[in-house]
Amino acid sequence: MLKIIVLGLIGLFVAFAVWVRLAPTDAAFWHNPQLPVMSPGEYPSPDSFVSQRAVEGDGVETLARLDAIIRATPRTIVFAGALDAGKITYVTRSRVMGFPDYTTVTLASLAPLERSTLQVFGRLRFGKSDMGVNRTRIQGWLGELDARTGTGTPTQ
Repeated sequence: MLKIIVLGLIGLFVAFAVWVRLAPTDAAFWHNPQLPVMSPGEYPSPDSFVSQRAVEGDGVETLARLDAIIRATPRTIVFAGALDAGKITYVTRSRVMGFPDYTTVTLASLAPLERSTLQVFGRLRFGKSDMGVNRTRIQGWLGELDARTGTGTPTQ
């Protein structure tokens, strides 16, 4: 009897792991978050993290540099969007279970100011709290971007 229970639990675990990796995903939903352009800063919540910063000029070069950094991250792929569209959504999966986190990077022009704003929005798909994983990942990406470009803090 114990053997049947253990095998049943293992079967449930395997089924859950397969479902997490193969569950259908709606690209339109994840690629079009309803976030306004906000003031520069960081905006944490239990299930997501947003970092927004002003960038000089049109920001295209900054977006391209950040895209290269993100693409080099293990277990991260482009899910939707493109550089020339100014908006890209990536999926980064956790190491063991493969839980997906979605990160949308949006570049918006602030034409009258000859500046742009770069918004990085990371959020989990499953659960209620990411335990700061998205915040750590995004701050790491932006820290590397700052190191490569010699720019200041994300809120400048």
